[in-house]
Amino acid sequence: MITSDCHMHTSFSTDSSTAPEAMVESALEKGLKAICVTDHMDWDYPFSEELGKDAFLFDADAYFQKLTKLREQYAGRIELRIGIELGLQPHAGAFCRKITETYPFDFVIGSIHVVDKKDPYYRELFSELTDRELYRLAFEETLESIRHTDTFDVLGHMDYIVRYGTYKTKDYSYAAFAPWLDEVLKQIIEMGKGIELNSAGLKYGLGFCHPHPDVLRRYRELGGEIITVGADGHQPEHIAYEFGRAAEVLRECGFEYYTEFLERKPVFRKL
Repeated sequence: MITSDCHMHTSFSTDSSTAPEAMVESALEKGLKAICVTDHMDWDYPFSEELGKDAFLFDADAYFQKLTKLREQYAGRIELRIGIELGLQPHAGAFCRKITETYPFDFVIGSIHVVDKKDPYYRELFSELTDRELYRLAFEETLESIRHTDTFDVLGHMDYIVRYGTYKTKDYSYAAFAPWLDEVLKQIIEMGKGIELNSAGLKYGLGFCHPHPDVLRRYRELGGEIITVGADGHQPEHIAYEFGRAAEVLRECGFEYYTEFLERKPVFRKL
């Protein structure tokens, strides 16, 4: 049983309007013992008219002030941890290091949201690429980014790029991209980092959590042990989304434990 959701967003993230209190209350209603708020911080996110200047950046001082107050308010009812989801890019290492050294985060997710300095959410920006070419480019950039950045704890939603393919899963499988996925997994393990199981893939209709179960099995075969679980919720109803299924997937892929982070240190919980 999974009793903590370690990936969620509030109004500190550009893509959410939900008050942090609403996320905490939803977690309580769903019987969770712990949550970690991980709002988006994507340095050098490409400018767009839709999102405006400084999209996916927030005031970290205000963030800690607000979440620390909530942590005290809900003490004894639920454990609230303070995390961040850093947008990784090959040239963003210095920024990532500075913010993680400046603030006492419990947990840091490193995620790829930008590929070749463009956001694949806007699929038309990659109109010259097939889905297969786009996915390969994203995995190559993932590998390049983690080779330049070591200030995260787990790699977030590893095959997130599939959400934004023209045909989604049609041209995606572990086997098709094994050379690149294996290199990412091996690098993560060598660095002493982990990955996450992100249940939002189910929410987006892909039929699997991120990453695909075949990728999870391969991670376990290679010796990977650190794996957190998050729903990547931006609204209260998405807290702990399909966590029953997530637990089944982990067991099917050879995991007996999942991981939480407290003060940047892994804590293993029995499934």
